[in-house]
Amino acid sequence: MFTKKYLLIISTLFLLSLNSSTALASSSFELADGQVVKINRVSLATQVDQTATQDAFSIKLSAKSLKVKTEIILENLGSLFDWPWNYSPLSDVYQFDFSDQGLNYNVTEPLRINISYENKNNNYKQIFFFDKNQQKWRPLPSVDDPVNQVVSAIIHLPFARVAILANDEVMTVGQASWYRFKNGLFAASPDFVKGTVLKVSNLENNKSVNVLVNDYGPDRSLHPNRVIDLDSVAFNRIASTRDGLARVKIEVVKFADSVDRIKLEAGRTLPDTISKSALVISPVDGKILYAKNADTVAPLASLTKLLAMKVFLDLKPDFNRVVGYSDSDAAYNHEHVKPWESARLRVSDGETLTIKDLLHATLVGSANNTTETLVRVSGISRSEFIKRMNDLAKEWGALNSTFIEPTGLSPENVSSPLDYAIITKELLQDEILKKISTTPSYSFTSINKEKKYNLKNTNDLIKTNNYQIAVSKTGYLDEAGYCLMTQVDSAKGPLIIVSFNSPTRAGSFNDNKTLIDYGLKRLGQ
Repeated sequence: MFTKKYLLIISTLFLLSLNSSTALASSSFELADGQVVKINRVSLATQVDQTATQDAFSIKLSAKSLKVKTEIILENLGSLFDWPWNYSPLSDVYQFDFSDQGLNYNVTEPLRINISYENKNNNYKQIFFFDKNQQKWRPLPSVDDPVNQVVSAIIHLPFARVAILANDEVMTVGQASWYRFKNGLFAASPDFVKGTVLKVSNLENNKSVNVLVNDYGPDRSLHPNRVIDLDSVAFNRIASTRDGLARVKIEVVKFADSVDRIKLEAGRTLPDTISKSALVISPVDGKILYAKNADTVAPLASLTKLLAMKVFLDLKPDFNRVVGYSDSDAAYNHEHVKPWESARLRVSDGETLTIKDLLHATLVGSANNTTETLVRVSGISRSEFIKRMNDLAKEWGALNSTFIEPTGLSPENVSSPLDYAIITKELLQDEILKKISTTPSYSFTSINKEKKYNLKNTNDLIKTNNYQIAVSKTGYLDEAGYCLMTQVDSAKGPLIIVSFNSPTRAGSFNDNKTLIDYGLKRLGQ
């Protein structure tokens, strides 16, 4: 963090340099932590193109930029700043200002900025400037030259702090492969969503082509240096398919949607989420890495089912036991919602299934009627079953959680992200619960009617294989909005991510994915 103390020192030195007629053209000052702030004053003429430099930073002015002769003050402010959570700095922060406060600068003439970076970096890079009004780093339209390791941008401000920032999650320099599919200017990308338009440039011959992303790939876990997979028609525009691969850089021409654009341009220290409450926590040491209204008690919808199935599994059921479904099971669901509003397995009265099939229907397909079937055949009364759910929550320390039925259809089933993280930590002890809740798909055939059922997991994050998800559950209710819990494993350790009350399903997944990425980056810091 760049503290107020340091900023005060810099501001004082800056004012002294402006008010001293004998100030040196170049000077430097060491701060308390050993960081050095360098200041350089450069005289500027009119009606001539010129460049002012400070270390790895240069700023170019056209002949029409200035009305009268003036000076520009360049400062290297080091790198001790609060950075956007999804970016890392590749350069120091450079500040420029005109000695006349920009009164004689023609703002219609762009200032051209170049910042070089020392270490090779294949990630998505932009020059950001700090917007004091919004208190965030904002990107400038930038061009990365990975061969010469320079990022360029234009700006129309007479004063700014700028730096190169790289997004650690998006790769834009590496190998391009090719495939034959639609025979057009298309591509598969592991980083950019379908609908994004990308400019792909061959770094060996400078040939380029614009392509539309219409698929996902290549798999970076198998091909860590691949940045894009081009349709053969597109690949032939920049290289011969006989080459197999080409070294390229990628630039965004047009984002597919606002969500993807915001992800790559977000400049705040903490991630933005649309869910009303959320939490990221390490279950190992209880360290909270992100919290937004995390102790707010609210309906949790089908997240209820995980706790219900924990109670059921604690009763040591026989997974191969065959039981009959009853329409009376769904009647409990209809006490809270209309029959057509309830997610359900479309079984008929008297149809027989195994306990294993019912468990998958409940946790993979989030069926409400099969949840009640399992409660009925559990061997204990429904009231005792629900009592055990509440007793477990209280025993674990989730003191603000209450359950009046086992499915989550009642808005009176309430918890908070913090409470549900406590519950999740305990659920992780059950390997069967973990395995079933993260099963991508499941198929089975009923016993007596031989009717086939195909279930798909309601959590889209499981289908992408981008994370090691250990346990998961989605939920939706009008009163609860979209809720989601995921627990992910990583080399740095596990994380629990809980979000409540997103206005949209897509927003719920985007929030959870963002918070997973944020938590993994923070873990171990």
